[in-house]
Amino acid sequence: MFARIGRVVVHHPWRVIAVWLVAAAAVVALAPKLTATTDEASFLPSHYESIQAQTLQQKAFPQAATPAAIIVLERQDGAPLTAADSGRVASVGKALEDAHIKNVTAVQTAPATGNKKIQIISVQMPKPEGTQGKNQTDAVKDLRSALQDKLDGTGLKGGITGTAAQNLDGQEAGAKAEAITGAATIGLILVLLLVIFRSPIIALLPVITIGAVSQIATGLIGWANDVFDLKTDSSVSSMLIVVLFGVGTDYILFLMFRYRERLRAGEDSKTAMVSAIARVGEAISSAAGAVIIAFLALVLSTLALFRSLGPALAIAVATTLLAGLTLIPAVVSLLGTKVFWPSKAWRHEPKGARFAAIGASMGRHPGRFAVVSGLLLAVLAAFSLGFHSNFDLSGGSIPKGAESTVWQKELLKGLPAGATEPSDVYLRSTAGTPLDRAGLAGYKAKLAAVNGVGNVADPVLSKDGSVADFRVTLAEKPESSSAIKAVKGPLRSTAHDAAPAGTTAVVGGITSVFVDIQAAVDHDYAVVFPVAAVLIMVILGLLLRSVVAPWYLMASVGLGFAATLGASVLIFQQLRGEPGLIFMLPVIMYLFVVALGTDYNILMIARLREEAREGRSPREAAALSVRYAGPTVAAAGVILAGTFASLMLAGGSTLLQMGFAISAGIAIAAFVMALFFTPAVTALIGHAAWWPGHADAPAHEPAPGADAPGEPAAQPTNRR
Repeated sequence: MFARIGRVVVHHPWRVIAVWLVAAAAVVALAPKLTATTDEASFLPSHYESIQAQTLQQKAFPQAATPAAIIVLERQDGAPLTAADSGRVASVGKALEDAHIKNVTAVQTAPATGNKKIQIISVQMPKPEGTQGKNQTDAVKDLRSALQDKLDGTGLKGGITGTAAQNLDGQEAGAKAEAITGAATIGLILVLLLVIFRSPIIALLPVITIGAVSQIATGLIGWANDVFDLKTDSSVSSMLIVVLFGVGTDYILFLMFRYRERLRAGEDSKTAMVSAIARVGEAISSAAGAVIIAFLALVLSTLALFRSLGPALAIAVATTLLAGLTLIPAVVSLLGTKVFWPSKAWRHEPKGARFAAIGASMGRHPGRFAVVSGLLLAVLAAFSLGFHSNFDLSGGSIPKGAESTVWQKELLKGLPAGATEPSDVYLRSTAGTPLDRAGLAGYKAKLAAVNGVGNVADPVLSKDGSVADFRVTLAEKPESSSAIKAVKGPLRSTAHDAAPAGTTAVVGGITSVFVDIQAAVDHDYAVVFPVAAVLIMVILGLLLRSVVAPWYLMASVGLGFAATLGASVLIFQQLRGEPGLIFMLPVIMYLFVVALGTDYNILMIARLREEAREGRSPREAAALSVRYAGPTVAAAGVILAGTFASLMLAGGSTLLQMGFAISAGIAIAAFVMALFFTPAVTALIGHAAWWPGHADAPAHEPAPGADAPGEPAAQPTNRR
């Protein structure tokens, strides 16, 4: 099949290129814009308690809401606020109210805190419109400008924090991160490809072609989101860049290395491209299929975040695969050997013997390589037992110097850490009749006595008196692990158990949302991971015609996943002292380390199988596979790990952790699993690794000029 694809593409390159150009133009013109949401609650199903609380709040208290923005004010010299200072704060609040800023519905000045360190002005806004709440973020921009004008000459300083301000700063940081990630990714690909091939044409090939492909992929994702009502997280854009360029460059490398091998074997440029597609097409397609299936397995997630992220990335990989098998070969077939210009190194196999020496050593001592690489993975995996989740999405994605971050920290000088986003306990009459007010004071006292609660406000009753809202300010930051434990355990238990007869209670607020997200993620670990593993094993079994190899390949991938998580725990929790890793990191690692890391295992194992079917012994096959597939795996691993490492330049602990974990995981997959562990274990298992397949079966569909099955293979230095 792949030889036929190759012949069609090579003989009709202009038609293939024209189809891609027309498709790109149509998608760019017609596809909806890809938008993202930052509302964590929108990702949860309705049966979770936090969503039930949100629904009850909207019904019973439609006008009530946590302030969208909080203006924090203090003296410039840091001294306690005086009565005159508080008067100036009130004047600032009145001036902002009189300014009638668009989308600001109410401005309320609160008294100075008990220690007189700060004073706040609460700002109410309409519910966010659209996925990014542009009405609120625009209002914050106007407020910030107006606030600084009103503070001139008052001896006060201040800034704006709260949800709307954090969303604005997060969007600005995200746009900056996307620009930095894109520039770093493209720059890295250009430099590395120039070093590997010494050709500016090959270096520019993925940048130009994948740039066009990315427009198609983004448009298709936008359509999919509209058709299936999927919600996309704000981090998707940055990840799409590295997935498209990283994976696309990997597939181009797989193809170009094999294309160069066939040229060195004496084939003309067109025949060499057909042979390259015939020989490597199955491995690339299987690798992409494993990635796509792993991504699509996320539709089983209970979180809308992952249900939408999986299909989005699957579409990106599928589009990239199609380009790798059609668009790239079409362009290269037009250029022929000029694609390597000005270098002439493609004509001769490099004299460097590094991978040849490694392969030869592995062929002699596969047990040593298997034990050493396996021990390294096991040691790193042991650290994964210390993993703790962190739900600080806003703080993790917003730079420390951003205004919302700076003034949220200042807010803690006078208020409990949970003041910015308090929790709510809703007590509801089961009969729909008014609540007995006599019992509300006792219920409030029980809530206030819960460990981890800072204070509880007097209850606010709904219009019909059937629902009471107890606003609970937690002692710690709403996203902290201690706050989550307090809500998950004692607060919810007390709220439920202490509810008077004839009433029920639910706990709402962002911390309650985080509690339910953690429960949903735990569920997904138990469902999505096993399903994806089984499906990937099926693909490996079909590719290798074996029921043995997929088992130890997936075991090695699982060990690599644990090692990557352990390395992240070691760096961020143990060495940097951070309270935990971002809660979605294991799933993100699954997406990229398990799925993309399997690419390298597939490429290596496919070469092992090819060598075995050409009559090599298991140890000879391992030695030759490392010698000839090793440079491809190493180059692809460096490029893909490097593209994801560019996320670390974007700022914010979330992208820092993601960038490190994914790049480290890909490096482990390429340089430990694929180069050492997989071929060493395969050599030890021997011919049984391919059971029930047969070693004399053809390794691929013959292409014109390819070695025919059953004929003696050319010598390695000429054949490749």
